[in-house]
Amino acid sequence: MTIELVKHYTKATSESTRLTRSPHGMLEYRRTQELLRRTLTRPPARILDVGGGTGIHAQWLAADGYDVHLVDPVPAHVEAAAALPGVTAELGDARELRAPDQSADVVLLFGPLYHLTEAADRSQALAEARRVLRPGGLVVAAAISRYLSLLETGTTGRLTTEMAPAVRNVIATGDYDGHVGFMPTHFHTADELRAELESTGLMDVHVYGVEGPAWPALDVAGEHEFDQLVDAALQCARVAEQDPLMINVSAHLLAVAADRRAAAAAAATSNTGSR
Repeated sequence: MTIELVKHYTKATSESTRLTRSPHGMLEYRRTQELLRRTLTRPPARILDVGGGTGIHAQWLAADGYDVHLVDPVPAHVEAAAALPGVTAELGDARELRAPDQSADVVLLFGPLYHLTEAADRSQALAEARRVLRPGGLVVAAAISRYLSLLETGTTGRLTTEMAPAVRNVIATGDYDGHVGFMPTHFHTADELRAELESTGLMDVHVYGVEGPAWPALDVAGEHEFDQLVDAALQCARVAEQDPLMINVSAHLLAVAADRRAAAAAAATSNTGSR
């Protein structure tokens, strides 16, 4: 997986512009900022940005006052991120982090859970995130919705009879074969994402739809209409962000979870004190 990933991001795409070159990408960026700023404890805090690409989120998090260290398997990404003010970066794999135990207040996984197509690998990445997390810290994990290609191709006129079986398959299984671009990845439902985090021992898992239902319309309208339409799209995303009937129509999902060890430690202290 790592070799293919490096080739894809080195030759096939520019991760540094992914969230600025399309209307739905710009909406994703704004909503991700919004959700993180709503969720994270105020700085200072240590953030480990695993799979953070060229540092598009690390940059503004560092500017907000966080201590940000980025880990990514793509050398070009690490080089770009390391040049950002307040950001350090290293080559690494989400399944085998170099960070010490309990060394981060927040672990971001904005990429590993869809690039790791095997469930066991995703479980290992989540276990590593929990290992390096301080008790009471947060894991914030991004996923791609299984309905992305259906909504994208259906609204842009690209959904054909020939493509329909591949679209049905990714909805049923999560196995995305690259039929609308990008490399083969795993697409999640909100329930699946929640279950994967909970199975690692994380608790209080909250899953949010990032872009909400209006993102395909923004792409169809085009960049020249973005400024006029974005406020309504943001409001739409906020209204539907945890609606169980609407959450999966977002292109991306964001799960926020706490480390159960903090609750266990508090319970143990309480029990000891009552004796």
